[in-house]
Amino acid sequence: MDYVLQTNCLTKKYKNFSALNGLTMNVPKGSIYGFVGKNGAGKTTLIRLVCGLQEPTSGDFTLYGIHNNSKDIIRSRRRMGAVVETPSIYLDMTAEENLKQQYLILGLPSFDGISELLRLVGLENTGTKKAKHFSLGMKQRLGIAIALSGDPDFLVLDEPINGLDPQGIVEMRELILKLNHERMITVIISSHILNELSRLATHYGMIDNGRMVRELSAEELEAACRKCVRMEVTDTTAMARVLDSMKLEYKIISATTAEVFAKVNVTELTIALAKENCDVLSMQEKDESLESYYISLIGGGGNA
Repeated sequence: MDYVLQTNCLTKKYKNFSALNGLTMNVPKGSIYGFVGKNGAGKTTLIRLVCGLQEPTSGDFTLYGIHNNSKDIIRSRRRMGAVVETPSIYLDMTAEENLKQQYLILGLPSFDGISELLRLVGLENTGTKKAKHFSLGMKQRLGIAIALSGDPDFLVLDEPINGLDPQGIVEMRELILKLNHERMITVIISSHILNELSRLATHYGMIDNGRMVRELSAEELEAACRKCVRMEVTDTTAMARVLDSMKLEYKIISATTAEVFAKVNVTELTIALAKENCDVLSMQEKDESLESYYISLIGGGGNA
């Protein structure tokens, strides 16, 4: 598999505080990588390191196969676009003027492509309206347009839906999917709004206290979070024999608890278990969300 970004034991310390603690992650080319973590988990720190805004204390990373200590890392970073924390826009300029300013900063030979960028992010009809009068969602989309000015194939978005209203969230989701599917742009989205992230991501990296807790694909997450019936019984050994005979998929959790991954005929199963001297104590449908899965991984609650 080709990777756009790979980090190896990346650490960032500020005096006595460690924002990253040996973080290792792998972002596949063409993916929408959901970077999941609580506020303060280290997501923005990682993004700042990759963008070259700060240097790691230890560890390293590669961007398009180029090591972060190589002089060629600048060339790799030209393939990136990023919106870190808040969009970098000039509030007293229009959307078009903001993009012209970014084109000048990048040294692009002409303003060709600005109209297309404005259409892409849904700001083609803003005319002379200054950015300071834009909604938060419009400012976020303008920030993405600015990040796309250099025609990158890797886009890093730090909490892009934070504070958006429901309509703004839908527009942002559609834009990210369009960039990924039509322009083949690899996207990292850092977020703590996990239910929305689950509508987008093809891969996940789950971080807590600066450490990678789990990396997995959307398919692996779906398998981990799939629906099941959790049953508490007096004897899971007997239950296993019954479920094997019924050719049902299951997982034994403990001596008294099992999960059955199938639609269960309760009467049939209860009778079969009774013949094995196994009583059913409780039965509950379980459908784990991304949020509950993450919380179970890090072992606690809080603002995930």
